[in-house]
Amino acid sequence: MPRFYVTTPIYYVNDVPHVGHAYATVNADALARWHRLLGDDVFFLTGTDEHGVKVAQSAEEHGSDPPAWTERTSGRFVDAWKALEVSNDDFIRTSEPRHHRAVQAFLQRIYDNGFIETGTYSGWYCVGCEAYKDESELLEGHVCAEHHRPAQWLEEENYFFKLSAFQDRLVEWYESNPEAVRPEGKRNEALAFIKGGLHDISITRTSTRWGVEVPWDPAHVFYVWYDALVNYITAIGFGEDEARFEGWWPAVHHLIGKEILRFHCVWWPAMCMAAGIEPPAHVFVHGWLLVGGSRLSKTRIRQAAEAAEAAVGPAGDAGEGGGKPVKLTEITPAALTDDFGVDAIRYHLLRDTPLGTDGEFSYEGITARYNADLANNLGNLVSRVATVVGSKCGGVGPAPDAASRLGPESAAVVARAVAAWDRLAPHEALEATWHLIRETNAELEATEPWKADPGPVVDGVLGSALEALRIVAVLASPAMPGVCGEIWRRLGLPGRPDEVVVPEALAWGGYPGGMPVEKGAPLFPRRRA
Repeated sequence: MPRFYVTTPIYYVNDVPHVGHAYATVNADALARWHRLLGDDVFFLTGTDEHGVKVAQSAEEHGSDPPAWTERTSGRFVDAWKALEVSNDDFIRTSEPRHHRAVQAFLQRIYDNGFIETGTYSGWYCVGCEAYKDESELLEGHVCAEHHRPAQWLEEENYFFKLSAFQDRLVEWYESNPEAVRPEGKRNEALAFIKGGLHDISITRTSTRWGVEVPWDPAHVFYVWYDALVNYITAIGFGEDEARFEGWWPAVHHLIGKEILRFHCVWWPAMCMAAGIEPPAHVFVHGWLLVGGSRLSKTRIRQAAEAAEAAVGPAGDAGEGGGKPVKLTEITPAALTDDFGVDAIRYHLLRDTPLGTDGEFSYEGITARYNADLANNLGNLVSRVATVVGSKCGGVGPAPDAASRLGPESAAVVARAVAAWDRLAPHEALEATWHLIRETNAELEATEPWKADPGPVVDGVLGSALEALRIVAVLASPAMPGVCGEIWRRLGLPGRPDEVVVPEALAWGGYPGGMPVEKGAPLFPRRRA
């Protein structure tokens, strides 16, 4: 059985889950769900990054200790992904004992292989990024461009990973594995950085005890990134279950944001080489969701919210600027799903921003997509077909017409969707699926079965529409598992659409006929713009 291992970044535990986190996680979830439909053995990993100075400081500020604080803050991500119907197979926390053991075993190998040595590091350190910064990466006054706060000059004795020893090997690996990092532009970016010259990097700290202890020198703990990156192999048994580890590695699909490209596309493959294991087979770099052209980060959200609050009068009415300003602090998965529903938000995240590019987030954009694709197209089709089956067929769905023009249309759509999912393009897969929805609505408009007398012609038209909806329910289920399950149920079909195996289940003619069809409430009531 083919295997598909997909990971999200592990999210920083001090953050509150927001729509940017949801974007990466829902995309990974949809890919995992699609590969389960293919019959693959799937392992889908997400989790939280819980160590470092910032976490220890936050715990103290909240009158807590790091273990209790991270238990609380990690739970926010667990709850958020459950609410979004994310189907992860494991949720890893870097504070777990299994992860400590894996980190120590992995970096002990690198140390034993001669690629870690002591040294003194000095440089500009951004607490927000948990990283040292080159002068070229900082704004005037040594201000971090990401967090808009001054970096600190630090000097400390610690251990270094000999990244410079892997420059030639990394170049050779990239040139031998052109698909290892996608899109191509991000691959080229990583390769250019490598060819520009690599420097050895600090991997331990003595300034905090909240981290994974260095096994050969307990006075040090591993620096956050060299702890966090190991999560991808902790979860598949590294150091404890070698057979399981070898069964999954290196055929992994890391889904990451472009801001952590260097860690995943330079440091991580070099660390794997140093430990004597293969680098990850695939890293797919996605863009950012933007609000007004700025990255949707915690800092930017807070600044925008404060600016919005300043424009609101004492009675809560907007000032001279017009309508009530949107509080960007409300851009959380829960705030969106409470308003639009889980399936609509999942669809929007997958459909409107292609993986690999930046996307503009707006409430208006979600509403427009909701009304156009979900209310007017899919929801209207489900309601229309069920209504006419009730009036013309006594509520019992007829079998599809083998000669319907929707048969070839569906075959072409399936081919496009399968190819799109395979190249990690959910937005194209969904566009193909909605083509079949639009063609089915067009066929009903052309034939007008609601005006015809009951009989074989009407049965063929309605049966074909039901068959198109059956295929749509399968194709769209990675994006909208809840609503597709409801469509499946209303068609009278047993089980769920995510329990079939594709592409066999997508062949035209699978709807058996003779099934009770239920109208039900509107799946997507139209919203005001």
